[in-house]
Amino acid sequence: MNTTRTPHGAVTGMDTLTIQRQLPGSIDRVWQYLTESDLRRQWLASGDMDMRVGGTVDFTWRNDDLMKNPGKRPEGASAEHSMECRITELDPPRKLSITWGSTGGVSFTLEPNGNGVLLTVVHHRVADKSILLKVSAGWHMHLDVLTARLNGEEPEPFWDGWQRLVKEYEQRVG
Repeated sequence: MNTTRTPHGAVTGMDTLTIQRQLPGSIDRVWQYLTESDLRRQWLASGDMDMRVGGTVDFTWRNDDLMKNPGKRPEGASAEHSMECRITELDPPRKLSITWGSTGGVSFTLEPNGNGVLLTVVHHRVADKSILLKVSAGWHMHLDVLTARLNGEEPEPFWDGWQRLVKEYEQRVG
């Protein structure tokens, strides 16, 4: 397993998280991991995506199923969670923006960078600080899983990493 630490996201303003990852492979391959349910379920959530502006995006998270050993799920975290979103911007294979629950939404931007792809995730308008900490740790951990998958590696246990990252983001955000 690659033990190199990946960078933390940055909280801009009081309510927006920006997090980046340098990913191996082509922009088309990474786009598939964002948009195709069978690939997306390996790092984030499964669900159909109607690939048009205004189209529905269904997400179902099963974090216990992301790897062989997901670690111990924290008290209060559910084994499964679903959410319906809508596509607000679509420019394949470079940009996908969607609504996201009660927040302002999430944008994924892909840019060729050297021999790989720079993925930038921006989660807008997460007003509640406790939710922002969990969202920051969640995106960080899910992107670590994506990076491991694209590198053909087994990621660290999801829940162990998420709980560690919540504490790290709590210290970083203050």
